[in-house]
Amino acid sequence: MRVSDIISSGKRFASLEIVPPQKGVTKDELLESIRPFMDFNPPFINVTCHRDEIEYRPDGKGGFTRHLVRRRVSQSAVCSAIQAEFDAEVVPHLICAGASADMIESQLHDFEFQGIHNIMALRGDSLLGEKRFTPEPDGYAHASELVGAIREFASKTGTNFCIGVGAYPEKHFEAPNLESDIAWLKHKVDAGADFIITQMFFDNSVFYSFVDKCREAGITVPIIPGLKPLTSARQVDLLPESFYLDIPEELVRAMKAPGADCYNIGLEWCSAQVADLLAHGVQAIHFYTMGRPDNILSILSRHF
Repeated sequence: MRVSDIISSGKRFASLEIVPPQKGVTKDELLESIRPFMDFNPPFINVTCHRDEIEYRPDGKGGFTRHLVRRRVSQSAVCSAIQAEFDAEVVPHLICAGASADMIESQLHDFEFQGIHNIMALRGDSLLGEKRFTPEPDGYAHASELVGAIREFASKTGTNFCIGVGAYPEKHFEAPNLESDIAWLKHKVDAGADFIITQMFFDNSVFYSFVDKCREAGITVPIIPGLKPLTSARQVDLLPESFYLDIPEELVRAMKAPGADCYNIGLEWCSAQVADLLAHGVQAIHFYTMGRPDNILSILSRHF
């Protein structure tokens, strides 16, 4: 089922995002980590992907050789395992980063073969040390171009992918301002995106304001808020560095107080966010699990 059809049903739901596990984890271990969530009937599960890492190793002759390093189980294998075991759609991420147009088309053929109906189309991150994103030769520089390529593939092959894209309620760090970032988001929607999932945020007023600005800009597709409960004081410093987001001062003080029970503080804060979003008529909430299921399971048991 297409995510757009799931949303149009009007039913309240929670969806999940998982990261493919490190190599060495078995299929059974992966599935058992997901199984507790299925009590809450998530209609879809996003499966992330990451560009290949590159290492340069001594060649023994005074030089170095270039090696691609793949430390995680393949996204395709994870999607297939979930499809075979659970009654939930898989939504693989497809990224511009590290991929040529031909590689992306090949991946789309694989998704079609697997019976996948939904895709998250994302630009992906720059290489470590790059100040600005550099696309591969014959690749795509923007997610809007990737969305257009998926639509072109669909028209040629008769597939009917439902396409999701990402958004930043507090703006992408490369954008000069939020209005400019929303204009880029509209490019993605105009290229054929069907729904939007936001980056995590910790202040619901930021999300509500963002949605209002999107509607004013002519973006009419569904916007699903993405949430993640904090679990440690260290995340108060790390998450803003990694995701370029703000954490409210009240939450910062609570997490960094001497002897603070950070796990439960983060859980309660996120639970309050969920309650407020649902009270404001938000239909769906997307959870970034990051390999820590227990706190999200607790939140789901309260609200779904």
